[in-house]
Amino acid sequence: MSRLNSFYLAPEKWTAPFILDGNEARHMGKVLRTCKGDTVRLFDGCGRDGLFTVGEISKSRAELSLIKENKNPELRGLTLAIGWNKSSRRNWIFEKSVELEARGLIFFQSEFSQGKVPAQVKESWNEKLIAAAKQCGNPWLPELQTVSGTVEKLLEVSKNYSHKLILWEKADGDTVPDISVFAKESTLAVIGPEGGFSPREAELLINGGFEPCSLGNSILRWETAALLCLGAAYLERQQLPRR
Repeated sequence: MSRLNSFYLAPEKWTAPFILDGNEARHMGKVLRTCKGDTVRLFDGCGRDGLFTVGEISKSRAELSLIKENKNPELRGLTLAIGWNKSSRRNWIFEKSVELEARGLIFFQSEFSQGKVPAQVKESWNEKLIAAAKQCGNPWLPELQTVSGTVEKLLEVSKNYSHKLILWEKADGDTVPDISVFAKESTLAVIGPEGGFSPREAELLINGGFEPCSLGNSILRWETAALLCLGAAYLERQQLPRR
């Protein structure tokens, strides 16, 4: 059986009559040339997905009838906080965070950041997440957040997490974490920008309850460190029973 085409329908629109419009409808009707009577998959990014029959359809609007709805269990575990970088690899980490089922991504202002972190999450970032979710089938989108100001602002955000790690190049090489921590409920792992953390930032985070951890002897780029954490969390979750 061929894989069904997937489309994103925002949670607030997930109600009968089901109407797909905007870019998603244009992609359905104009690009993929979906026809009346076809079966498609919709997801809302908050754990719901379902099979739908396409009704009346134009190049900018589609009516759909629900066949079957699934409510998938909430993702466990890992939120990554990444020091802001001017990097072409940011789009790449959006994609991998969806594929590897991250719970959230936070971009924060660090003393060594290149440029200023945006005050608000950009719509283009959500579009990258949605595109990745269509490809991999994950019904959950990571929660995106930006934290302006200093690392003290990140400390305020971190109060909502039960397990907190700082992945620090100056941590003792023997402090490689047990990877099971990445899959625990409410875990926040902080990764610095290309220049790493300043001594002041590292001290503040450690004194604020973050456990300093090493990812080994190699000096890793931020996106490599992020992928390593996401992959460890993903593999560890495969050993846990689905809720």
